[in-house]
Amino acid sequence: MIETIKIGTLNWHHILNPTEEDLKYLKDNFHFHPLDIEDCRTYNQRPKIDIYDDYYFLILHFPDFDKSDIFLQTKEVKIFWGEDYIITIGQSHWIVTQMFKDALEQEARKEEFKVNSSDALLYKILEKLMTKSLLMIRKVGSELEYISQELFSKRAKKSIEQISVSRKNVILLNTMFKPQLRLFSKFETGAIKGFAENMEDYWGNILDYYQKMWDMTEDYQELIEGLSKTFDSLQTNKINEIMKVLTMVSAILLPLTFITGLYGMNLGLPFSNDPKAFWIIIISMVVIVFLMISYFKKRKWM
Repeated sequence: MIETIKIGTLNWHHILNPTEEDLKYLKDNFHFHPLDIEDCRTYNQRPKIDIYDDYYFLILHFPDFDKSDIFLQTKEVKIFWGEDYIITIGQSHWIVTQMFKDALEQEARKEEFKVNSSDALLYKILEKLMTKSLLMIRKVGSELEYISQELFSKRAKKSIEQISVSRKNVILLNTMFKPQLRLFSKFETGAIKGFAENMEDYWGNILDYYQKMWDMTEDYQELIEGLSKTFDSLQTNKINEIMKVLTMVSAILLPLTFITGLYGMNLGLPFSNDPKAFWIIIISMVVIVFLMISYFKKRKWM
């Protein structure tokens, strides 16, 4: 269903989960390119901006946490941007939809809107998307900070799970933001002129937002790689320590096992008929253990 807010001469149309009737309305009334209409039928399109004589068509990707609030997922918004209109097409329960609902409530209260052009409205939408995305990225950063603090604890299983989740989120951010960096650079370079004047500073601010998100993502990617290597080193060292202890125990038990096995056979051995043979063997075994432990400590093996 198409909902509309009229802001002076500007119209903001919002379509939540568009139907074929909605797309036909756009085609018949706005005469958008058929390929743009086709892109609105499906999701998971690559980010892009199509430039036409009388409008622009943007496909943008931004992060959002799933229902479990653990894993990031890609949310897609499509925007038709004309001189006197903005058409937003997106999925339910997301930032743009909430902005539109807030604008509807503002219109119902007959409050004045602080935008006077489609460029200004687009800037407001992009700014909101950027600020919300920054909060999500900072949350990923907080999780990495927590991992770095808990890395030296004994909860190895929990640490590897947290590292795996954070790595998945950082990889998603990287693959999401990288293709759009050049897209947003077009705003500041003037490749995308828009329809209003004196918007250069605003587009520069949007690029600053995006550059900041990209820099944070790169920093987190390096951090998660460092944490992964540190965790692997700690686990390897821990396994080596365990194997070292087990090897020493085996080395100490080996001569003792030999002696008990030898005297367990039905043969005539020294002290075998002596009534004190048991204690002689026990004392000998204790002395062997003491000598081996002393030797290991002298060599600084333990």
